[in-house]
Amino acid sequence: MRKVVTAMMPSWTSYPEQAETIEAAERFARSVHECDRTGHDWWHVHRVARMVERLAREEGADAFVCVVAALLHDVADEKLNPSKEEGLRKVGDWLAGRPQMTEDERLHVMDIISTMSYNGGGNPPMRTPEGRVVQDADRLDAIGAIAIARTFVYAGWKGDPLHDPRIPPREKMTAAEYRQDKSTAINHFHEKLLKLKDRINTGSARRIAEERHRYMEAYLAQFGLEWEGEA
Repeated sequence: MRKVVTAMMPSWTSYPEQAETIEAAERFARSVHECDRTGHDWWHVHRVARMVERLAREEGADAFVCVVAALLHDVADEKLNPSKEEGLRKVGDWLAGRPQMTEDERLHVMDIISTMSYNGGGNPPMRTPEGRVVQDADRLDAIGAIAIARTFVYAGWKGDPLHDPRIPPREKMTAAEYRQDKSTAINHFHEKLLKLKDRINTGSARRIAEERHRYMEAYLAQFGLEWEGEA
């Protein structure tokens, strides 16, 4: 049996000149997400921030911009705010108080956060390498073993059932329908998670996504057999 390794807290020693800003972003994100029960908690943010470091190195992106955007990306999430505009305002106000960052860096972070959401699959492609890296890291956390756990956490929080064969997965939906309409935990795999592999931007992330995608497919196959009493 594999040993489960507990994730170490970030040290950000790779960014000596920018560590203060990154640590401040981490504290801000923790204060927002520490008590989250939707699957968009601090540890989701932690995993995305660590993944962007890996992807940024492999893709030649600006790691500092990527890490700050990753740490702040769900502060603005419209699922966790009265509106997307209010969430973005919260991030913008925080960035405005960071004189160590250049104006270009602040604008870049805001651009990434404001356009990276899945949004029912309707958002345009990310414009910069940094945006593509952060979006990929976030999407990788929605593919694989952890994604399965997060799906059921979110469904429970939202009040959606585990599975109901009478409710078919939605093929097309608006952003509002994606957010608000009733569905099921299992449908969420078909409506979003199984589609993410083909929406990954970078080669580095695509290799990871392929393996995680296969894991989800195997899980769903086993789920179906057990649901029907065949396994």
